[in-house]
Amino acid sequence: MKTADLKYLPLKWLVHGLALLPLWVLYRLADLLYLILRYAVGYRRKTVMKNLAESFPDKTPREIRRIADGFYRNFADYIVETIKLLHISDRTMKRRMTFSGIEAIDEALGRGQAVVCYFAHLGNWEWAPSITLWSRFTPHDGVEFCQIYRPLRNAWFDALMLRIRGRFGAVSLPKKRSFLDLLRYRKQGIPTVTGFMSDQKPSHGDPVHVVRFLDHPTAMITGTETVCRRLDALPVYWEMSKPGRGRYHISVRPMPLTEPTDASPYPLTDLYASLLEDNIRRNPSLWLWSHKRWKIPVSYPTPTAAAE
Repeated sequence: MKTADLKYLPLKWLVHGLALLPLWVLYRLADLLYLILRYAVGYRRKTVMKNLAESFPDKTPREIRRIADGFYRNFADYIVETIKLLHISDRTMKRRMTFSGIEAIDEALGRGQAVVCYFAHLGNWEWAPSITLWSRFTPHDGVEFCQIYRPLRNAWFDALMLRIRGRFGAVSLPKKRSFLDLLRYRKQGIPTVTGFMSDQKPSHGDPVHVVRFLDHPTAMITGTETVCRRLDALPVYWEMSKPGRGRYHISVRPMPLTEPTDASPYPLTDLYASLLEDNIRRNPSLWLWSHKRWKIPVSYPTPTAAAE
């Protein structure tokens, strides 16, 4: 065993030990973790409160604090639920993470078409790859279920997250080469279902498309739309809700792929921003408010003058 692996051995034992605990015990630990994150260390408190206050200017300080409190509770649940993925049965996962509208995805796969899933940091996004338990298609058997990810700097944590994200057969594609990987699957005649976390800020050098989102001028990721068009894929939005603690639901909503215009060069991206904002406003505490989404200010595009 390598020296680097030995250094993380106690942490490995701890994580796997926690994953063996029943969920009701993990939720008691999450209650404690919530208090630590919310009050003891104030995890990214300034970022959370600033994001909320600027996104909901019509809400009172008391309402903002209530949403923030819900965010920290959900975030604590997300942590223990993600650890539990190391040791959770398919039966338990299928009972706790449900899907509806998956027929649209299966129909596309049945005709050999790729599917691009617009997704976000809502609820527990790490449980979403369990879609493989709901589809009539099986991973690695003529169909691939994929997700785009950004490799972590720490090799040990990166390997841990890859194991967690592959728990139900999904393939993790590094962002930098994801399009080439998807093209390779297409050339091999393998239809894919790929989840894109498109609520992050665009990477350096990516095309910028600015929309009004949560009362902010916001640079949206356009690469998802570009990939969708080049693969001639079916775009769908995964609408996340949380019916109860430890229970999530995703409604699969097909998105119309309209042609770009001068007024809307990225219509699919515009639609995603609208759907996501509606999703967030229904239960604001489910979104990842600690993410520095608006760290780099952007401006709305200047309207072009009408032709004479």
